[in-house]
Amino acid sequence: MMEKSCTLLVHFDKGTPALANEIKEALEGNDVELKIEALKKAIMLLLNGDTIPQLFITIIRYVLPSEDHTVQKLLLLYLEIVEKTDSKGKILPEMILICQNLRNNLQHPNEYIRGVTLRFLCRLNEAEIIEPLIPSILANLEHRHPFVRRNAVMAIMFVYRLPQGETLLDSAPEIIDRFLASEQDPSSKRNAFLMLFNCAQDRAVHYLFTHIGRIIEWGEQLQMVVLELIKKVCRVNKGEKSKYIKIIISLLDAPSSAVVYECAGTLVSLSSAPTAIKAAANTYSQLLLSQSDNNVKLILLDRISELKASHREIMIELVMDVLRALSSPNVDIRRKTLDIVLDLITPRNINQVVMMLKKEVVKTQSGELEKNGEYRQMLVQAIYSCAVKFPEVASTVVHPLMDFLGDTNVASALDVAVFVREIIETNPKLRVSIIMRLLDTFYQIRNSRVCTHSLWIIGEYCLSLSEVESGIATIKQCLGELPFYTASEEKEAQDATKNSQVVSSTTVSSRRPVILADGTYATQSAALETAMSAPVLVQGSLASVGNLRSLILSGDFFLETVVACTLTKLVLRLEEIQPSKAEVNKATTQALLIMVSMLQLGQSSVLPHPIDNDSRDRIVLCIRLLCYKGEEVRKIWLESCRQSFVKMLADKQLLETEETKAKAQILSAQPDDLIDFYHLKSRKGLSQLELEDAVQDDLKRATGEFTKDKDDANKLNRILQLTGFSDPVYAEAYVTVNHYDIVLDVTVINRTKETLQNLCLELATMGDLKLVERPQNYTLAPESSKQIKANIKVSSTETGVIFGNIVYETSSNVLERTVIVLNDIHIDIMDYISPASCADVSFRTMWAEFEWENKVAVNTVIQDEKEFLNHVVKATNMKCLTTPLALEGECGVLAANLYAKSVFGEDALVNVSVEKQADGKLSGYIRIRSKTQGIALSLGDKITLKQKGGL
Repeated sequence: MMEKSCTLLVHFDKGTPALANEIKEALEGNDVELKIEALKKAIMLLLNGDTIPQLFITIIRYVLPSEDHTVQKLLLLYLEIVEKTDSKGKILPEMILICQNLRNNLQHPNEYIRGVTLRFLCRLNEAEIIEPLIPSILANLEHRHPFVRRNAVMAIMFVYRLPQGETLLDSAPEIIDRFLASEQDPSSKRNAFLMLFNCAQDRAVHYLFTHIGRIIEWGEQLQMVVLELIKKVCRVNKGEKSKYIKIIISLLDAPSSAVVYECAGTLVSLSSAPTAIKAAANTYSQLLLSQSDNNVKLILLDRISELKASHREIMIELVMDVLRALSSPNVDIRRKTLDIVLDLITPRNINQVVMMLKKEVVKTQSGELEKNGEYRQMLVQAIYSCAVKFPEVASTVVHPLMDFLGDTNVASALDVAVFVREIIETNPKLRVSIIMRLLDTFYQIRNSRVCTHSLWIIGEYCLSLSEVESGIATIKQCLGELPFYTASEEKEAQDATKNSQVVSSTTVSSRRPVILADGTYATQSAALETAMSAPVLVQGSLASVGNLRSLILSGDFFLETVVACTLTKLVLRLEEIQPSKAEVNKATTQALLIMVSMLQLGQSSVLPHPIDNDSRDRIVLCIRLLCYKGEEVRKIWLESCRQSFVKMLADKQLLETEETKAKAQILSAQPDDLIDFYHLKSRKGLSQLELEDAVQDDLKRATGEFTKDKDDANKLNRILQLTGFSDPVYAEAYVTVNHYDIVLDVTVINRTKETLQNLCLELATMGDLKLVERPQNYTLAPESSKQIKANIKVSSTETGVIFGNIVYETSSNVLERTVIVLNDIHIDIMDYISPASCADVSFRTMWAEFEWENKVAVNTVIQDEKEFLNHVVKATNMKCLTTPLALEGECGVLAANLYAKSVFGEDALVNVSVEKQADGKLSGYIRIRSKTQGIALSLGDKITLKQKGGL
């Protein structure tokens, strides 16, 4: 039995199946409620594939005469799905019995019965049933109730679109044209115009231009159909689109938001004229502010982003309107808004944008709204980007932002510290004021990582005598009195350790693995992640301790090394600028005392764990340096460190410049292309918009911006063979991937000498793929071919599989069905991910948060580390975040981070760590992390497959 198409979707609670005899008894009874339940059961059985032919006559005798509206509605549903033709396609004789009932329903005094019957006729394909009902259908066009009239119009449209429709109802377009001229009901007018749009396009266009002055007064539904008509006409006849664009621009003032949105989209798709694009952009911006639904706002931001990519100059003028979307409390909307705005910044609008961002930063302080810290971090990063692109605004933003160095949100405070570090190097004029502000606010910093950044800035950029002395005094003040512990406290700590062998879960020294900037793992103390809290082991006189003292007493030995290095740099610089040797010796002695105290603290039992060897060696190195100062070492500490930082900034700037140049590249014109001079173009009475549109089309032709067909070689790569050359039916598919859906264009060729009947392409999917609709059946003549299209929806980035078969019957043996199994179609994950960029901090944060990891061992014939990295980058379609400078040199070891983003917004993180063995082969691991399992597994399979094949 061949599957039939179904027009109903009904929830079916699987239970005990109803018996045909029970249904028949209920239908023959007089109880209306029992009849309703019995009809529902009969419909369910039909939907499940049971034919139950013995019920049809019972329904004709006992259900057809019923006056109950629910019974009549269910009866029409039953008649909609019941088999009406025999195996040869001829109408069943008993179906004629329902014609009289349908005619009676079409003349029923109740408008509901008439309406649902007319709607039922829209789903009938049997001309023999419909033909005697046509006079009654036409009579309903004059019914007093709009519900009947609008369904009568739809019935006429579907009858006219049947294969024999023009014979059955040849004057339908003329009838509907007259009906449309006199009708007042908006929904009926919409249906009538839709009928002309589908069946008599010329009449629809004529009606449109006849009433062009009143379009703005039409209903929302009718205006939407008008826009569909305009798009359809302009695709066929591009020469006439200028007069339709005027209609679209007039509809931009419509009261309906849906119509206005569609107008803007239609305008962008039809015209590239600056006036049209600006009108569309203004519309999107206004809707962005007026709509309250977050999903609508996100869609509008996507449209604005698309306009930004192709019409940046026009969008620059609207940057402040777009920025007003930051008033939404939704973080995703704010993030997308900032991403758009940062690409539209120019010297003309930079001051306005930065001022707005500063106001938003201030707002985040006032209220404790949800995700305020995350929003503040986004704003800080945005201001940082503005200051890097336009250094002249740095002076207006750096000081207000420095107030957030002590922010409880670690990420935003760290971003501010990185920002200040870069600005103080790139803007020498701000150095003194930044240093003084940093020294004044240093005590407020409560995070270890922010402290280390700030200490590095103090050590490198305190140049004058007063600054160096203030820097040393600030560090001393934040460290507090020495020593860090007393003998009695050490004894108490020893006793406490003996008494309690079980470490509390709240101990500050808990550790976990973290990924460093070079991709390697390290153990990180929880003190680095948490805000400052009172040390567990310090009591009494240290109730109000400085930030550095508190963090050091919590066991942060890395911070101790940074403090030691900063003091060393400050003392070395003090020696150069301080004429008094006594003062230099005093400062040196104090610095040595602090370092020795930190070493004693690390080796004592006061802290839960002893100091690590790296930190101890670093502090000892600083002590030796202050005791035995040499010119060469002094030069390394005071000059080489900053030179390395300057080089890093220069490399970063160079990389950004190269990326900008790569994005700015446009398609070149051909040598023999036509050059069009705007001022010499014939006006021919054209309006400004029409002239702009014509010029823009010519410019797009000249610059090669019109969409061109892709290379034929790429198309051939997309063709997959589904059956063998010796099969009676040959099939191949051309796969097109469009973000959220896949289109399979399957070519089926009948290689036999027989006619193939009821040929059907049956498909099934595995993974996050869903078949939208089942392809219909076809009849294939001998040695002929057929194009069959199938649409498949994609819901996540995961390698999916499409499989199925071709089923058909031959003309010689109708009862026997032949099945040909198709080759599987594997959907490549590479179609859904694209290279993207993210900050190192963001990468490490995501790496720590994402729970799915796939670890792939390196197994390749490639023997060069960089060559292998390039091969992995190419195979995975990802971007290498590790800078080329970090990959320079030959040391036999390479670690790099890769990043990509999917069309569904999923993040894909990859860490490549390889080492060259003594035999020249590469070993190591490739780690993939993502929030979802599918992308981690799919990328791992892809890498495993590609790395074995080498290049």
